[in-house]
Amino acid sequence: MKPSFEYSIQIKEFHLDTFGHVNNAIYMALYEEARWDFITKHGYGLEKIQQERKGPVILESTIRFRRELINREIITIISEPVDPEKSKIMTINQKMLKADGSVASDAIFTVGFMDLDQRKLISAPDDWRKACGF
Repeated sequence: MKPSFEYSIQIKEFHLDTFGHVNNAIYMALYEEARWDFITKHGYGLEKIQQERKGPVILESTIRFRRELINREIITIISEPVDPEKSKIMTINQKMLKADGSVASDAIFTVGFMDLDQRKLISAPDDWRKACGF
């Protein structure tokens, strides 16, 4: 069974564009906030990344916008890391659910694991895989 993480947030005024719904760039930030939440809660947050000088980097993203999100709406972001075929690269599937359960957006992120000193991708360590639920 795939690991799954839930993160809930309320849409606020600063998330909105001039049309009164969430700006497309904000979706990226909200998805990132959800990813930081689950890795931090599972022992691989910013402090560890800065200490070890190794951490995740986004290599590619695809986002679909299916239903608009509006002010003060509470959403849930579901994150499902997919077990990597290669130890340096993995996929994280994410979706934003409205309160009624309908999908507002879904996204696929290709993530590499980078050594910040060598500036290259490396094999993901066991504690990173554990933080992702593997």
